Amino acid sequence: MTTRRKFIRSAALAGSVVITGLPELLKASEKKRPAVGKKPVVVSTWQHGLAANEGAWKILSAKGKALDAVEKGVNVTEADFTNLSVGLGGLPDREGKVTLDACIMDEKGNCGAVAFLERIKHPVSVARMVMEKTPHVMLVGKGAQQFALKNGFRLESKKLSPGARKMYKEWLKKPEFKPVSNFENHDTIGMIALDANGNCAGSCTTSGLAFKMHGRVGDSPIIGASLYVDNEVGCATATGVGEEIMRICGTHTIVELMRSGKSPMEACRLAIERLVEKSPKELKEMQVGFLALNKNGEPGAYSLQKGFNYAVHDETGNKLHESDYHFT
Repeated sequence: MTTRRKFIRSAALAGSVVITGLPELLKASEKKRPAVGKKPVVVSTWQHGLAANEGAWKILSAKGKALDAVEKGVNVTEADFTNLSVGLGGLPDREGKVTLDACIMDEKGNCGAVAFLERIKHPVSVARMVMEKTPHVMLVGKGAQQFALKNGFRLESKKLSPGARKMYKEWLKKPEFKPVSNFENHDTIGMIALDANGNCAGSCTTSGLAFKMHGRVGDSPIIGASLYVDNEVGCATATGVGEEIMRICGTHTIVELMRSGKSPMEACRLAIERLVEKSPKELKEMQVGFLALNKNGEPGAYSLQKGFNYAVHDETGNKLHESDYHFT
């Protein structure tokens, strides 16, 4: 039987843990571009990617699979209740509810996603179960929650994290219904990896834009928008205002640009330029960042605004890098 996942894959082809050492890792941050051509390697968005990379590296350094690494890596961030943009510690929507989105994709083109999921600690792990145990790609809302509970996950507390509760109370004093992604509201961790066998995988997980409309889903669970993997070429992930990323199918665009011979950084830059050209909105107050990794183990990144950083972990260590950017 042809599953929906296999159909999407064939159509795409046809169309072609909070770690204790975090302060020490932050000291390792630098602005130099990462070395080229190393594997295994794991790359993730934002400063919180340093801790996530450590979780992924435990698997990659033991010659484990990229798919396992990108799941367990972002599990670290999902479990960090001090993080206000990922997991159940994240900032809520306008109704005061935390809703989670996530997706995952392996080297064979298999993929799974969940959206508008409440009270489940590790949405990316539920997304993997959707990929491996169902004929579907995405489950949403109560259906996704029901599936998670039937597969061993448990309901967590409805209570907001202390940081989220404080910010939500402040927002309620003057509620503005125009959530904007900025440098304090990163709204995502995206992770992509190349293992010792040369196979790629990626994941993305988020609590979404702060104070969004109840029911809003951004790019994070959308294959081809927040995440795309093609084992012949490489992989890409995205962060920022999801509505803009979806307009250009951002990560699929980047992978196809790499297929045509562009480097990861060039591909990310061209995607940002296309986004600026195609968007009907003024983008100077928004942030979008793209991150890519090719089959040679070369990472690259580019963003709309200054301030997008990304973490790279290979055999030389785990370091934070600043991306180049469009608006000066």
